[in-house]
Amino acid sequence: MDIQTMRIFQTVAKEGSFSAAAHQLNYAQSNISIKMQQLESDMHSALFYRHNRGITLTPKGSILLQYAEKILNLLDETSSVMLEDGIARGPLAIGSMETVASIYLPNILAKYHKNYPEVALSLQTRTTPANIELLLSHDIDLAFVTGPVNHPDLEQIPFKTEDLVLVTGKAQKDINSWKDMSNRTLLVFPYGCTYRKTLEQLLLHEGITPERIIEFNSLSAMIPSICAGLGMSLLPSSVVDFYIKENIMTAYPIPAIYSAIPTVITYRKDHFKNAAFTSFLESTVKS
Repeated sequence: MDIQTMRIFQTVAKEGSFSAAAHQLNYAQSNISIKMQQLESDMHSALFYRHNRGITLTPKGSILLQYAEKILNLLDETSSVMLEDGIARGPLAIGSMETVASIYLPNILAKYHKNYPEVALSLQTRTTPANIELLLSHDIDLAFVTGPVNHPDLEQIPFKTEDLVLVTGKAQKDINSWKDMSNRTLLVFPYGCTYRKTLEQLLLHEGITPERIIEFNSLSAMIPSICAGLGMSLLPSSVVDFYIKENIMTAYPIPAIYSAIPTVITYRKDHFKNAAFTSFLESTVKS
Protein backbone atom coordinates (compact mmCIF):
# COMPACT_ATOMS: atom_id res chain seq x y z
CA MET A 1 0.00 0.00 0.00
CA ASP A 2 1.57 3.27 -1.11
CA ILE A 3 1.18 6.63 0.65
CA GLN A 4 -1.33 7.98 -1.86
CA THR A 5 -3.59 4.96 -1.39
CA MET A 6 -3.23 5.28 2.38
CA ARG A 7 -4.40 8.90 2.27
CA ILE A 8 -7.31 8.00 -0.02
CA PHE A 9 -8.34 5.22 2.35
CA GLN A 10 -8.17 7.58 5.33
CA THR A 11 -10.33 10.15 3.53
CA VAL A 12 -12.92 7.57 2.47
CA ALA A 13 -13.12 6.31 6.06
CA LYS A 14 -13.59 9.81 7.49
CA GLU A 15 -16.04 11.04 4.83
CA GLY A 16 -18.13 7.87 4.90
CA SER A 17 -18.56 7.53 1.15
CA PHE A 18 -16.55 7.24 -2.04
CA SER A 19 -18.33 10.23 -3.60
CA ALA A 20 -17.59 12.51 -0.63
CA ALA A 21 -13.96 11.40 -0.60
CA ALA A 22 -13.69 12.00 -4.37
CA HIS A 23 -15.06 15.52 -3.89
CA GLN A 24 -12.68 16.17 -0.98
CA LEU A 25 -9.65 14.94 -2.91
CA ASN A 26 -10.75 16.30 -6.30
CA TYR A 27 -10.57 12.84 -7.84
CA ALA A 28 -13.02 11.00 -10.09
CA GLN A 29 -15.24 8.72 -8.01
CA SER A 30 -14.44 5.79 -10.30
CA ASN A 31 -10.73 6.20 -9.49
CA ILE A 32 -11.49 6.13 -5.76
CA SER A 33 -13.57 2.98 -6.13
CA ILE A 34 -10.89 1.21 -8.18
CA LYS A 35 -8.18 2.21 -5.68
CA MET A 36 -10.19 0.87 -2.74
CA GLN A 37 -11.04 -2.38 -4.54
CA GLN A 38 -7.34 -2.88 -5.24
CA LEU A 39 -6.53 -2.12 -1.62
CA GLU A 40 -9.00 -4.74 -0.42
CA SER A 41 -7.43 -7.22 -2.83
CA ASP A 42 -3.92 -6.40 -1.56
CA MET A 43 -5.04 -6.72 2.07
CA HIS A 44 -6.95 -9.95 1.36
CA SER A 45 -9.79 -8.51 3.43
CA ALA A 46 -13.05 -6.64 3.01
CA LEU A 47 -12.45 -3.16 4.41
CA PHE A 48 -15.90 -1.62 3.85
CA TYR A 49 -19.54 -2.47 4.32
CA ARG A 50 -21.24 -0.87 1.31
CA HIS A 51 -24.83 0.37 1.77
CA ASN A 52 -27.23 3.00 0.42
CA ARG A 53 -25.90 5.73 2.72
CA GLY A 54 -22.26 5.16 1.76
CA ILE A 55 -19.74 2.94 3.50
CA THR A 56 -18.88 1.76 7.00
CA LEU A 57 -15.58 0.23 7.98
CA THR A 58 -15.42 -3.48 8.71
CA PRO A 59 -13.44 -4.60 11.78
CA LYS A 60 -10.41 -5.16 9.53
CA GLY A 61 -10.99 -1.72 7.99
CA SER A 62 -10.98 -0.11 11.44
CA ILE A 63 -7.69 -1.81 12.29
CA LEU A 64 -6.14 -0.68 9.01
CA LEU A 65 -7.33 2.90 9.63
CA GLN A 66 -5.57 2.98 13.01
CA TYR A 67 -2.27 1.94 11.44
CA ALA A 68 -2.74 4.21 8.41
CA GLU A 69 -3.31 7.23 10.63
CA LYS A 70 -0.23 6.44 12.74
CA ILE A 71 1.89 6.16 9.59
CA LEU A 72 0.48 9.31 7.98
CA ASN A 73 0.82 11.31 11.19
CA LEU A 74 4.42 10.15 11.53
CA LEU A 75 5.14 11.21 7.95
CA ASP A 76 3.56 14.63 8.55
CA GLU A 77 5.54 15.00 11.77
CA THR A 78 8.74 14.05 9.95
CA SER A 79 8.12 16.79 7.40
CA SER A 80 7.48 19.28 10.20
CA VAL A 81 10.66 18.31 12.00
CA MET A 82 12.76 18.67 8.86
CA LEU A 83 11.27 22.08 8.11
CA GLU A 84 11.50 23.34 11.71
CA ASP A 85 13.92 26.24 12.06
CA GLY A 86 12.84 27.66 15.42
CA ILE A 87 10.56 30.30 13.87
CA ALA A 88 6.86 30.12 14.75
CA ARG A 89 5.04 29.56 11.47
CA GLY A 90 2.61 27.19 9.81
CA PRO A 91 -0.76 25.90 11.01
CA LEU A 92 -1.86 25.70 14.64
CA ALA A 93 -5.28 24.12 15.23
CA ILE A 94 -6.94 24.86 18.57
CA GLY A 95 -10.01 23.29 20.12
CA SER A 96 -12.02 24.94 22.88
CA MET A 97 -15.23 24.96 24.83
CA GLU A 98 -17.66 27.65 23.73
CA THR A 99 -17.37 29.64 26.97
CA VAL A 100 -13.55 29.75 26.98
CA ALA A 101 -13.54 30.71 23.30
CA SER A 102 -15.94 33.59 24.01
CA ILE A 103 -14.38 35.01 27.18
CA TYR A 104 -10.64 34.27 27.23
CA LEU A 105 -9.43 33.36 23.75
CA PRO A 106 -10.16 36.61 21.86
CA ASN A 107 -7.41 38.50 23.72
CA ILE A 108 -5.06 35.51 23.77
CA LEU A 109 -5.40 34.90 20.04
CA ALA A 110 -5.15 38.59 19.16
CA LYS A 111 -1.91 38.97 21.13
CA TYR A 112 -0.47 35.75 19.72
CA HIS A 113 -1.36 36.69 16.15
CA LYS A 114 0.30 40.07 16.60
CA ASN A 115 3.51 38.48 17.91
CA TYR A 116 3.55 35.51 15.50
CA PRO A 117 1.81 36.61 12.28
CA GLU A 118 3.23 33.69 10.26
CA VAL A 119 1.23 31.15 12.26
CA ALA A 120 -2.07 30.19 10.59
CA LEU A 121 -4.48 29.87 13.51
CA SER A 122 -7.73 27.90 13.41
CA LEU A 123 -10.27 27.47 16.21
CA GLN A 124 -13.02 24.88 16.68
CA THR A 125 -15.53 25.05 19.55
CA ARG A 126 -16.90 21.77 20.89
CA THR A 127 -17.64 19.98 24.14
CA THR A 128 -14.79 18.53 26.17
CA PRO A 129 -15.28 14.91 24.97
CA ALA A 130 -15.47 16.07 21.34
CA ASN A 131 -12.28 18.12 21.70
CA ILE A 132 -10.47 15.14 23.23
CA GLU A 133 -11.54 12.96 20.30
CA LEU A 134 -10.12 15.56 17.91
CA LEU A 135 -6.83 15.52 19.82
CA LEU A 136 -6.60 11.74 19.79
CA SER A 137 -7.24 11.65 16.04
CA HIS A 138 -4.56 14.34 15.44
CA ASP A 139 -7.15 16.78 14.02
CA ILE A 140 -6.15 19.59 16.41
CA ASP A 141 -2.90 20.46 18.18
CA LEU A 142 -4.23 21.43 21.62
CA ALA A 143 -7.51 22.10 23.36
CA PHE A 144 -9.03 24.07 26.23
CA VAL A 145 -11.28 21.63 28.12
CA THR A 146 -12.63 20.97 31.57
CA GLY A 147 -10.29 18.94 33.69
CA PRO A 148 -8.88 16.83 34.97
CA VAL A 149 -8.10 14.93 31.79
CA ASN A 150 -7.41 11.27 32.49
CA HIS A 151 -6.02 9.69 29.34
CA PRO A 152 -2.65 7.96 28.97
CA ASP A 153 -1.91 9.69 25.65
CA LEU A 154 -2.67 13.24 26.82
CA GLU A 155 -0.75 15.84 28.82
CA GLN A 156 -2.42 18.77 30.59
CA ILE A 157 -1.48 22.08 32.18
CA PRO A 158 -3.76 24.29 34.33
CA PHE A 159 -5.46 27.29 32.70
CA LYS A 160 -8.32 28.66 34.82
CA THR A 161 -10.68 27.55 37.56
CA GLU A 162 -14.22 28.64 36.74
CA ASP A 163 -16.86 29.43 39.38
CA LEU A 164 -20.29 28.28 38.21
CA VAL A 165 -23.51 30.09 39.10
CA LEU A 166 -27.15 29.40 38.40
CA VAL A 167 -28.69 32.24 36.38
CA THR A 168 -32.15 33.31 35.25
CA GLY A 169 -33.52 36.34 33.47
CA LYS A 170 -34.31 39.28 35.74
CA ALA A 171 -37.97 39.18 34.73
CA GLN A 172 -38.42 35.65 36.03
CA LYS A 173 -39.69 34.97 39.53
CA ASP A 174 -37.04 34.56 42.21
CA ILE A 175 -35.92 31.08 43.16
CA ASN A 176 -36.44 30.76 46.92
CA SER A 177 -35.94 27.02 47.20
CA TRP A 178 -34.87 24.05 45.11
CA LYS A 179 -38.54 23.14 44.64
CA ASP A 180 -39.03 26.42 42.75
CA MET A 181 -36.77 24.99 40.03
CA SER A 182 -38.98 22.00 39.24
CA ASN A 183 -41.17 23.95 36.80
CA ARG A 184 -38.33 25.99 35.23
CA THR A 185 -36.99 25.34 31.75
CA LEU A 186 -33.31 24.36 31.58
CA LEU A 187 -31.16 25.90 28.86
CA VAL A 188 -28.16 23.66 28.23
CA PHE A 189 -25.39 22.84 25.77
CA PRO A 190 -25.34 19.41 24.04
CA TYR A 191 -24.51 16.21 25.91
CA GLY A 192 -20.83 16.11 26.79
CA CYS A 193 -20.85 19.67 28.16
CA THR A 194 -19.47 19.68 31.72
CA TYR A 195 -21.76 22.54 32.80
CA ARG A 196 -24.81 20.55 31.70
CA LYS A 197 -23.57 17.42 33.45
CA THR A 198 -22.91 19.40 36.64
CA LEU A 199 -26.37 20.98 36.56
CA GLU A 200 -28.04 17.61 36.03
CA GLN A 201 -26.05 16.09 38.93
CA LEU A 202 -26.98 19.03 41.16
CA LEU A 203 -30.70 18.74 40.38
CA LEU A 204 -30.61 14.96 40.82
CA HIS A 205 -29.00 15.40 44.23
CA GLU A 206 -31.77 17.82 45.22
CA GLY A 207 -34.48 15.51 43.87
CA ILE A 208 -35.54 17.92 41.13
CA THR A 209 -36.73 16.70 37.73
CA PRO A 210 -37.00 19.59 35.25
CA GLU A 211 -40.10 19.61 33.10
CA ARG A 212 -38.47 21.08 29.99
CA ILE A 213 -34.97 21.20 28.52
CA ILE A 214 -33.91 23.34 25.55
CA GLU A 215 -30.55 22.58 23.97
CA PHE A 216 -28.28 25.27 22.50
CA ASN A 217 -25.18 24.95 20.34
CA SER A 218 -24.16 28.57 20.78
CA LEU A 219 -23.42 30.69 23.83
CA SER A 220 -24.31 33.79 21.84
CA ALA A 221 -27.84 32.38 21.42
CA MET A 222 -28.18 31.08 24.96
CA ILE A 223 -27.30 34.33 26.76
CA PRO A 224 -30.06 36.49 25.16
CA SER A 225 -32.52 33.64 25.74
CA ILE A 226 -31.75 33.63 29.45
CA CYS A 227 -32.07 37.41 29.57
CA ALA A 228 -35.43 37.19 27.79
CA GLY A 229 -36.77 34.84 30.45
CA LEU A 230 -36.78 31.61 28.47
CA GLY A 231 -35.22 29.58 31.27
CA MET A 232 -32.30 29.07 33.61
CA SER A 233 -28.80 27.73 33.11
CA LEU A 234 -25.56 26.96 34.91
CA LEU A 235 -22.66 28.99 33.53
CA PRO A 236 -19.25 30.33 34.60
CA SER A 237 -19.45 33.62 36.47
CA SER A 238 -16.93 35.08 34.00
CA VAL A 239 -19.55 34.65 31.27
CA VAL A 240 -22.50 36.20 33.11
CA ASP A 241 -20.95 38.79 35.48
CA PHE A 242 -21.67 41.65 33.08
CA TYR A 243 -25.37 40.77 32.81
CA ILE A 244 -25.67 40.39 36.57
CA LYS A 245 -24.06 43.80 37.19
CA GLU A 246 -26.34 45.36 34.57
CA ASN A 247 -29.34 43.91 36.44
CA ILE A 248 -30.36 41.80 33.43
CA MET A 249 -29.77 38.41 35.09
CA THR A 250 -30.20 37.09 38.59
CA ALA A 251 -27.50 34.75 39.91
CA TYR A 252 -27.96 32.07 42.55
CA PRO A 253 -24.99 30.41 44.28
CA ILE A 254 -24.73 26.65 44.28
CA PRO A 255 -23.00 24.27 46.72
CA ALA A 256 -19.22 24.52 46.59
CA ILE A 257 -18.84 20.88 45.57
CA TYR A 258 -20.46 21.76 42.22
CA SER A 259 -19.26 25.31 41.68
CA ALA A 260 -15.51 25.03 40.99
CA ILE A 261 -14.66 23.65 37.54
CA PRO A 262 -10.99 23.52 36.43
CA THR A 263 -10.15 24.36 32.83
CA VAL A 264 -6.94 22.93 31.42
CA ILE A 265 -4.95 23.01 28.20
CA THR A 266 -4.42 19.49 26.93
CA TYR A 267 -2.44 17.99 24.07
CA ARG A 268 -0.99 14.68 22.94
CA LYS A 269 2.15 13.58 24.77
CA ASP A 270 3.69 12.52 21.46
CA HIS A 271 2.77 15.73 19.66
CA PHE A 272 5.69 17.38 17.88
CA LYS A 273 6.18 20.61 19.80
CA ASN A 274 7.31 23.01 17.09
CA ALA A 275 7.89 26.74 17.59
CA ALA A 276 4.27 27.65 16.83
CA PHE A 277 3.03 25.20 19.47
CA THR A 278 5.53 26.03 22.23
CA SER A 279 5.22 29.79 21.74
CA PHE A 280 1.44 29.53 22.06
CA LEU A 281 1.67 27.56 25.31
CA GLU A 282 4.27 29.93 26.74
CA SER A 283 2.31 33.07 25.87
CA THR A 284 -0.98 31.59 27.14
CA VAL A 285 0.37 30.42 30.49
CA LYS A 286 1.96 33.85 31.06
CA SER A 287 -1.26 35.75 30.19
